[in-house]
Amino acid sequence: MAKGGFRGLPGGGGGNMGQLLQQAQKMQQAAQRAQEEIKQTTIEATSGGGAVKVVLGGDREIKELKINPEAVDPNDVEMLEDMIVAACNEAQRKLEEYSEAKMSGITGGMKMPF
Repeated sequence: MAKGGFRGLPGGGGGNMGQLLQQAQKMQQAAQRAQEEIKQTTIEATSGGGAVKVVLGGDREIKELKINPEAVDPNDVEMLEDMIVAACNEAQRKLEEYSEAKMSGITGGMKMPF
């Protein structure tokens, strides 16, 4: 390689590198803002035709669990357990979709480690 930088890039392309670093910093700041927005959001999911409702925070903690009293059958506890698990799983799936959509707007669809 000739002295003075990369072929076709005067002086090694320092100006381009500076722009690239600025873009990376802007992307990182936007990603941090999006992560904060995600943490502040809540996702609601139901199962059993609304018999069980779960509200999941963006921090992945269950904020609320509501069970319709009519869904409580002492002779069929397994059904209630299944509805709770289904509602929790649905809320997590919705949060993941929301998070991916929020972050892909920043990263242009590239999967990033944040």
